[in-house]
Amino acid sequence: MNYRLLLIFLCLVSLYVQAQTSKNVLVIVADDHALKVTGAYGNQRVRTPNLDQLSKEGITFTQTYCNSPICSASRQSMLTGKYPHATGVNLLFTPFRDSDNETIAEYLSDRGYETALIGKSHFNNWNWGSLYKNGLPKHGFKTIIDTKDYRKFLKSKKSLALPKGMEFYDKVKAKEAGTQAEWMNARVLPHPVRDADSKGTFLANQAVSFMKGNKQKPFFLWLAFYEPHHPFYFPTEYAGKYKAEDMVLPPVSSEDDRWVPEKYRELTDAERKGIIASYYSSTEYLDKNIGVVLKALKEKGLEKDTLVLYLSDNGYLLNEHKRFEKHTMWQEAVHQPMIIKNGKRAGEKVESLIEYIDVAPTITDLIGQGIMPEAQGRSFKAVVEGKKDTHKEYAFAEYLEDNLAMVTTKRWKYVFTTGSRDLGINYKTGFGLAGLTHRLYDFKNDPNEHRDVSRNSENLSTLKLLQSKMFERFMETHPDAKNCPDELTLEGKLVWFCEPRDVGTDQNPLDKPVRVFQNK
Repeated sequence: MNYRLLLIFLCLVSLYVQAQTSKNVLVIVADDHALKVTGAYGNQRVRTPNLDQLSKEGITFTQTYCNSPICSASRQSMLTGKYPHATGVNLLFTPFRDSDNETIAEYLSDRGYETALIGKSHFNNWNWGSLYKNGLPKHGFKTIIDTKDYRKFLKSKKSLALPKGMEFYDKVKAKEAGTQAEWMNARVLPHPVRDADSKGTFLANQAVSFMKGNKQKPFFLWLAFYEPHHPFYFPTEYAGKYKAEDMVLPPVSSEDDRWVPEKYRELTDAERKGIIASYYSSTEYLDKNIGVVLKALKEKGLEKDTLVLYLSDNGYLLNEHKRFEKHTMWQEAVHQPMIIKNGKRAGEKVESLIEYIDVAPTITDLIGQGIMPEAQGRSFKAVVEGKKDTHKEYAFAEYLEDNLAMVTTKRWKYVFTTGSRDLGINYKTGFGLAGLTHRLYDFKNDPNEHRDVSRNSENLSTLKLLQSKMFERFMETHPDAKNCPDELTLEGKLVWFCEPRDVGTDQNPLDKPVRVFQNK
């Protein structure tokens, strides 16, 4: 064999593969963006032209699930490709332990990438900040730009004048008012800021500057906007974009009542519509800033070399099941948007079942950097490239604040809770503890999840199968799986796994869960 010719051949193959592979990565993450409030997913009322265009140029996934319906747990899960119980972050303000987790930013930084996190992180390291010797960990991000940088930006310039005679949302006054309607901006009030001075626009411009400064080397940019998280931030230019009276309330069911937090029961239908209108306004503002970044990507000649992903940390209920939140396993909270643009399969919709823990290993696989060894998710590169139609049969999510877990297929969803708390972080129902609860929903006959069919005898085998799949998922991925007591029933083992084991920082690990509910 002529080894010189073989070597030349291999080099040519390598160059060809590199030419077909995106060099850079741009991940755009929204905060609480419900899939159904996007034009690309069929909503004809909201205006999201930039996401809709991204959908036309990329692949729109229709069966994607987050792995926890709460910000911090979901974000750290996405960054590591591990379930929340494996990252150690299950509760809202749990610090993200650096030594136990490898993020995609660390993985790519070790391979020569410039890495940046612009926007929301929710690492929560401030909780134990005084215990770190050399400052807070950056989790692989060489550049981090967030709220403190936005405040510096505001101090460095004269704020633009606000329109006269316009009423604005005031967070302090809204809290003092003591009503859920005021707190959640049911009057659809803009925040007291012009677009050019607004936070989302600042973050978008910072992302553009980062990309411009890294045209000659590969970059990984995690751009995390704060919208449309309540109280639904949008600047004065977006006032009046959506009116409460034009909003439509979704159908609800009497089965919802047991799980509705008492603070939502006081809302009138007009107030509920107002909250939805504020959410739509914030979503349109989010879309505008996404457009700023995508436009710059094209204008600076980076588009063909950049893999682009859009997703949200979790979804949001807009009066579905009579609630305005995401701390549930209803579809609106966990069934997620995801759009991928890599120069192939433009405008296609893909129904493969995907979990957000699959995102990080798929990114590294698509850009030719192998697969993160610690990731529990699986690469769906073959689906992106059209070589496979299926990826997974089951998706899993957990919300351990309320000892809650879910397993879903495309047809069935099983939800389990120990019912040992009356909904945490100020979402109590007032009905007391629910106790051990099993619920089963059939999307084929009940797409809105209005009827629990777990007690129907014909569904017993499905219920037991999904219970076993939930247990298997815990056993395969939970750090404490080897300690699961054999003497417990299957139900008892699910109870055992659904208790959070969140701990402090590396320097001060604690023996029992840390339940921190306020950012003090």
